[in-house]
Amino acid sequence: MQTLSVSNLFFRRIFLAMLAAVMLAGAYGPAALAQTSAAPTVALPDFSAIIAKADPAVVNIRTTANVPVRSPGGGTDPYELFRWFFGPDFQPPGMPPQPQQPTPRQAPEERKVPRGVGSGFFISEDGYILTNNHVVSDAADIYVTLTDGREFKAKVIGTDERTDVALIKIEAKDMTPLTIGNPKQLKKGQWVLAIGSPFGLDSTATAGIVSAIGRDTGEYLPFIQTDVAVNPGNSGGPLLNLNGEVVGINSQIISRSGGFMGISLAIPIDEAMRVADQLRASGKVTRGRIGVQISEVGKDVAEAIGLPKAEGALVSNVETDGPAADAGVKPGDVITSFHGESIKRWSDLPRIVGETKPGTRTELEVWRRGKTVTLSVKVGELTNAAAATSDQAPAEPEQTGSALGLSVVNVPSDVQSKLGIKGGVQVRAADGPAAAAGLRPGDIVLAVNNSDVTGASHFKDLVKSLPKGKAAGLLVRRGDQTQWVAVEPVK
Repeated sequence: MQTLSVSNLFFRRIFLAMLAAVMLAGAYGPAALAQTSAAPTVALPDFSAIIAKADPAVVNIRTTANVPVRSPGGGTDPYELFRWFFGPDFQPPGMPPQPQQPTPRQAPEERKVPRGVGSGFFISEDGYILTNNHVVSDAADIYVTLTDGREFKAKVIGTDERTDVALIKIEAKDMTPLTIGNPKQLKKGQWVLAIGSPFGLDSTATAGIVSAIGRDTGEYLPFIQTDVAVNPGNSGGPLLNLNGEVVGINSQIISRSGGFMGISLAIPIDEAMRVADQLRASGKVTRGRIGVQISEVGKDVAEAIGLPKAEGALVSNVETDGPAADAGVKPGDVITSFHGESIKRWSDLPRIVGETKPGTRTELEVWRRGKTVTLSVKVGELTNAAAATSDQAPAEPEQTGSALGLSVVNVPSDVQSKLGIKGGVQVRAADGPAAAAGLRPGDIVLAVNNSDVTGASHFKDLVKSLPKGKAAGLLVRRGDQTQWVAVEPVK
């Protein structure tokens, strides 16, 4: 039995080995190899033709700055440097005080020193160059070097700090401008390339893909995010698509080291050209304004007030006698559309309003009390005027409790008039879910979900009717700011 068992095991192993050989022959035999070689392949793009055409349009920009020379007072005094640091009465150790002869003071001398390098590109044959504001701001002199080695001194036509766009010009003709592309046609994953002067190495080309579209970093404009290698000195250079068209201005990198770490940001060229057109026409940028302070709409707040999507710009304050106030916009409104454009993110509104010419009358849509309201607004001109502020006076003690953890009182009529509100209740104490949501004494609750609060008794009734397990949206005013706050009633 033992010998038979061993024999059976021996033949079983031979059979399995032969079976494996047959399977391998089928998988890696001539037929399989032929099938593998016939699989489609994708060739990487060749950027040489694009670079050869675009290269003459890209320039190196270097700037200088004026710095003061060491304090004059000069002469041959060997201790003059010490007196510059320690004051005119400084005396070397061991020497008796010497009377100081008054020295006539002269204006401090200055000398020019290198300030930085950047990039730019021609947008016209007569020498207009687009670059970043931070490349040329506070520069004493600006020098532009072409790919053929020629160097020109440039003058600033205009700059815009808000978008980080600058327009400069050299006195030259027959320059090679880049073709302006459409960044709205970009898709995530498409190839793009940059040309610039990283670390002063002019005419350097790098390539990568579009990583994200409309990247919101809190700046005025949404960016094109790429993984194209961009380093200090690339700022102001073009971002090109595979048609050789400029679709962006390389502006920023996100880095912990100061060098490239895989995330580069470019200003969309359509936004930059709108700024450049104004700079070329008048040397400055004029923007529209409507006089509101806004914030993001959270998902919990959107659900509480019945907004279909967590989109739009939540109005937290309306400037007194401003365009929005005249149009009827109220704190707590959510602006969902302006001038025919949908407001997807709250940061879209300043850009769209800013691009609207002052004096234009247009429509905006707001979400108010569970429905869309269309208002007509006349756009004003952006200034540095500060938003109005209001103080709140003590309220009459008519206290009531609620399942939200709030004790509230009526808002006196004179305070309502001063704040420009009707009704509402003022928080005397906040506990439980209300305190957890951030409410505190002195806050004024203007609405619960889609119902305006007329007083403390009305507030109590509204809270009683709230469904358990679902957050309620409270429109809360604190100081001159109004915000929707989601608070879930206690079970």
